Amino acid sequence: MPSPQTILNEEFFTQGVRSLTDRDPHLAEVVKKYGQPPLWIREPGFPTLVYIILEQQVSLASAKAAFDRLKAAVHPLTPRGFLKRTDAELKRIGFSRQKTLYTRLLAESLSRRHFDLRYLHELQDDAAHKMLTAFKGIGNWTADIYLLSALRRPDIWPVGDLALATAVQEVKQLRKRPSPERLEKLSQPWRPYRAVAARLAAAGPGARAGGVGADNAAARGLQFGSQGLHEEHADSYQRRVLDG
Repeated sequence: MPSPQTILNEEFFTQGVRSLTDRDPHLAEVVKKYGQPPLWIREPGFPTLVYIILEQQVSLASAKAAFDRLKAAVHPLTPRGFLKRTDAELKRIGFSRQKTLYTRLLAESLSRRHFDLRYLHELQDDAAHKMLTAFKGIGNWTADIYLLSALRRPDIWPVGDLALATAVQEVKQLRKRPSPERLEKLSQPWRPYRAVAARLAAAGPGARAGGVGADNAAARGLQFGSQGLHEEHADSYQRRVLDG
């Protein structure tokens, strides 16, 4: 059986910050000005994956409101509990027709034990990503955000995340927002700590300009989103997800 993969804990995160700031003056400047950000994480499991699905193509505020209504209606939030809700109930909660379908398919697979999210902990990044994207409605961005924030993989780099691209543009002082291809190229010197670099970028000047300090970002749980860093840059950046 495969062994569990490396995850970002506080010690490893601090090690990654130290390594990145030693080799990249722009990231070093972020830490110098704003300090080391918290290790924002999310709890692995069905609720978090549902939350990320809800975050596709909507504002953070809208997704959070829908998720809060869902947790109030389905407690505890389990696959079986979710499946007991009608489409009409889910629509009132804030699920679109497509997201209802996606989440039902996921919940059915989990409740019938055709799939177990805990198995992802034992898989390498590429294999875990491939397993997640086999589900309808879970595309590259959703899988990347789950691996980065819930499974805490240290080298995940969601190139489809627009907010991440904007954050890197600001931190690296680029003239324009990098394309996914350039974002991938820019990240190469940051291996094997690209998920740490993403968190540093999220804590940079864009987050402050958007009115989101490190404490608020931490409380929200590393909100990479919208094919991007859950607007760590806050709602000032409208998310456009191409996922699903």
